[in-house]
Amino acid sequence: MASQRAAIAMTPAEVDAFLRERRICVLVTFGPDGMPDPVPMWFVVDDAGTVVMRTFAKSQKVVNLRRDPRCAALFETGDRYAELRGVQLTGAVELVDDPELVADTVTGLALKYEGLAPEHAEQFRAAALSRAGKQVAMRLRVDRVVSWDHRKLGATPPGPA
Repeated sequence: MASQRAAIAMTPAEVDAFLRERRICVLVTFGPDGMPDPVPMWFVVDDAGTVVMRTFAKSQKVVNLRRDPRCAALFETGDRYAELRGVQLTGAVELVDDPELVADTVTGLALKYEGLAPEHAEQFRAAALSRAGKQVAMRLRVDRVVSWDHRKLGATPPGPA
């Protein structure tokens, strides 16, 4: 009999779809004292399926990642046990100071989170490119994926009392 962990794991396609629909991830880096330093982050999933974020080049998370690129990223949802779903990605963050990638990422974030109309994306990207110098893109290089979808347990929510 398969373990319950295996029974609730998401398939790669389910993981990809789940990541694309999520809005916030908790990115965990290591602070200067070696303690975990979790921060909420906006992100996009690029065409290759890579989670990409952006931040200011002088931010604490970048300082942490320059010292130690290892990270974990948590994506989750669900208010009740039978609804819990999540993905934990562990690996390393690649910091990229390429203004083109920064502008692409900022534009992707504006489309996803700020309601930027697609027909305005190129104009927005041009403006983002002019401000990209103080920012970095952050590509998550995944070594391990752990996922869970408690809906696969087949539990039904309790009915009215």
